[in-house]
Amino acid sequence: MTRVSMLTHCLPLLLLFGPGSGAADDRAPLTYDRVTLAATASRPVENDTLVVILDAQREGGDPARLADEVNRSVRKGLDQARAVEAVRAQTLDYQTTPVYRDQQVVGWRVTQSLRLESQDQARLGALLGEMQKELAVRSVGYAVSPPRRAEAEEGLIRDAVERFGRRARLLTEQLGRPGYRLVEMVVETDGEPSPRPMPMAMRAAAMVEVAPPAFEPGTQTLNVTVRGTIELERP
Repeated sequence: MTRVSMLTHCLPLLLLFGPGSGAADDRAPLTYDRVTLAATASRPVENDTLVVILDAQREGGDPARLADEVNRSVRKGLDQARAVEAVRAQTLDYQTTPVYRDQQVVGWRVTQSLRLESQDQARLGALLGEMQKELAVRSVGYAVSPPRRAEAEEGLIRDAVERFGRRARLLTEQLGRPGYRLVEMVVETDGEPSPRPMPMAMRAAAMVEVAPPAFEPGTQTLNVTVRGTIELERP
């Protein structure tokens, strides 16, 4: 290989590793002097929504007859719930399962659930007294309605952001920096949790008067957490 050809082959390497190769690195954002911190605000909020799950369940040897009985009970329950304007009703899981004894199928169990929800606990309680003649109360739970949750979370966001700012200023002062800038912030809420159920040991008794259950909604604690990254200014 001649001397000219050797220089020609080396030229691309000189361009690759020459002074221009550091231009991209010079444009990369600096990430030093950054600190990640978080602040949480909490507040108890009164539950305003009552959620009740009821079951229609039958056992026997004829699954078709059992399904018909369950369907009639649930349909009657739906009609009763729809007649009360303040109550929202929803059918849930429908199951037909075998009943075993000594590893042999001896019958069938048919079950369907009905979910009732209302902010008028007195009316829902009175309705349950009627529905328990045929349906069994599986659980009672309490929840915060979406409007009340949204209102509470707005106040919690303000509190959490204020606490985040105080911590950022405290950190800046303790490290002897003149100030900081916010790089990134994420706001985390509790979301929409399922109602906390309280199992009920009440079984349906056909054509028997049942007193409505007593309810005490109580409160639940909502949380909002603000996480963020700040960049401290240099002295």
